[in-house]
Order: sequence, then structure tokens, then C-alpha cells
Amino acid sequence: MEQLSAFSVHKGPTMRLHTLLFLAVASIFWAGCRSAESPSSGGDHLFGVSFQTMNNPFFVELNEGLKGVIEARGGRLVTLDAQWNSLKQKNDVADLLQQSPAAVFINPVNWEGIKGTLMEARRKQVPVIIVDAPVSEPDLVLCQVASDNFEAGRLACESLAKVNPNAKIVVLHLSVNRACIDRVEGFKAEMAKHPGLKILDTQEGKGSTEGARPVMRDLLGRFPDLDAVFPINDPSALGAISAIEAAGRTGQVTVVTVDGSREGALALQVGKLHATVAQFPREIGRIAAEKAYDHLQGKPVEKDIKIPVKLITRDNVHEILQSDKK
Repeated sequence: MEQLSAFSVHKGPTMRLHTLLFLAVASIFWAGCRSAESPSSGGDHLFGVSFQTMNNPFFVELNEGLKGVIEARGGRLVTLDAQWNSLKQKNDVADLLQQSPAAVFINPVNWEGIKGTLMEARRKQVPVIIVDAPVSEPDLVLCQVASDNFEAGRLACESLAKVNPNAKIVVLHLSVNRACIDRVEGFKAEMAKHPGLKILDTQEGKGSTEGARPVMRDLLGRFPDLDAVFPINDPSALGAISAIEAAGRTGQVTVVTVDGSREGALALQVGKLHATVAQFPREIGRIAAEKAYDHLQGKPVEKDIKIPVKLITRDNVHEILQSDKK
């Protein structure tokens, strides 16, 4: 009986020290057990995402797809806007990495200029998932989740060829973005099947309404026979449409593009846009987040995941407008 009550009877300094050491070791042990369980249970993981811009409904939707999965599993998502600035994106991601996130999602401003950031993430053992716009160093990332951008460009060209088989085309590009490069390559691949189509010029439209408008205005002045334009996304298309209207050329220039945003659908509905190839940004975000959790749970993750796209014309534009109301 005397031995069983030793901790209460002998309360000298040595015994108190042994007791404190025992409690400290036990605390570390149980904390370690909880930590080991967290990846499989979801836990309160921190994730970060850096978008090239948030001034585009597409990326707002993609962010919602990420957030829906992460918050449902008890995690937290920090969303950052690079504002088309690759240096800002580099600094933003560096700050994220200092917080030891479970994973980082990146939508790169420059598909080749992101290598240093990816190497730093690898050094810190933080998995990176690329969303929407693939990078030039895929070996440095866990996986890439993006639309089938080559097919998107091909579908846009195919829809143009059906209504204007001898079109004189200009392209509004964003050549620092791999997704846009793939769209243009897909467009040109389909062009090879239609000898009447001709590209007059390719210019940088910056992927935005404000960037595309003055470029399109200049192209309309330089090429009087221009009668079609392929802007690489809906915001660029809206800028091109604005320039076409200002030049008094409404109805004379066929516009085909990629995105399937609500704004694009509305322009299509009133005849300002001929076709847009819909992407599904929420699905890109959802799958990217699921792959992050798969990795945390030790499951294998595919390296390159392509999300299907769909051609939208006036015949099926209601699908976008109706889904937007849900």
C-alpha cells in the first residue's frame, strides 16, 4: 500500500521532476499519434492557391471548386491573386510555403517562369498541384489538372469553318500561358483540314477585355478583309467584340473563343459571339483538391488529368445560363 501511494507521500524535488518529465513525454507521444492520424481523417490542413488573376469569373469558379472540397473536410484555403504579375506570384507562393501548407495549388502566370518556385516547394517538401495552365517542368509537381485545351481550340476552329469556310482570321493570344498555347495549336491543327481558312496575324491580347480591345481595334484598321477572330478566352472575346462594335463592323466578324462563362453565353445569346468552348472550372478545382487529399492519404495520383470541354452555340447556350441559376 505504501508503494502505491508513493507519488502522493514522497513529494521531494526529484520525484516532482520525474513526474513532470513523464507528463511531457506522454504529451509528445499523444500529439504524435494525433498528427499521424490527421492526413487520413482530413484534419484542419492549411492549403494555398495562387491564381494568375481573380479578375475572371473562370478563376472565381475554380476557387469555389477547391474551397468546397477543402472546407467540407475541415481544411482552410488561402486564395491569392497574382494580378498577372509573375514576380508577385513568386513572392506570394514563397510566403505560403513559410506557413508549411499541406499542399499548394498554382495557376501560373508564366508557364516557364515558375520553375524556381516549384523547386523551392520541392525543397520544403510541399506538394504542388497545377490547375488550368500546365507548366514546362511537370516532374516538379504532384500533378496537373486542366481542361483539354487542345480540343477546345480544335472545336472553336471547327465551328468557325462551318459558317465561314474562307475566313480571314486574327488570333488574340496569351503566349506565356501553356493552356492558351495548346488552344492555338488545336485551332491550327483543325485549320489544316480547311484550306480556305487563313490566319492574317497573331497578337498578344493579354487574356483580358482591357488588353484585347485596343489590339483588336488596331487589327481591324490594318486588315480591312479581316472577318473572323479567335481570342483565347471569353474576356478577350468581349474586348474584341467591343472593338468590332466601335468600328461599325458588328455582324461582319465571326468571333469564336474558349471558356463558356456566363458573360460569354450572354454575348452568344444576342449574336455577338458565334461560339465558345465551355470549360468546367469548378470540376477542375474539385478534382485538384481531391487529388491533394489522395496524396496526403498515401494514394497514387495521376500526373496529367484532362477535363473534357464542350462546344456551346446558340443551340445549347441555355445549358450554361440555366446551370448558372442553380
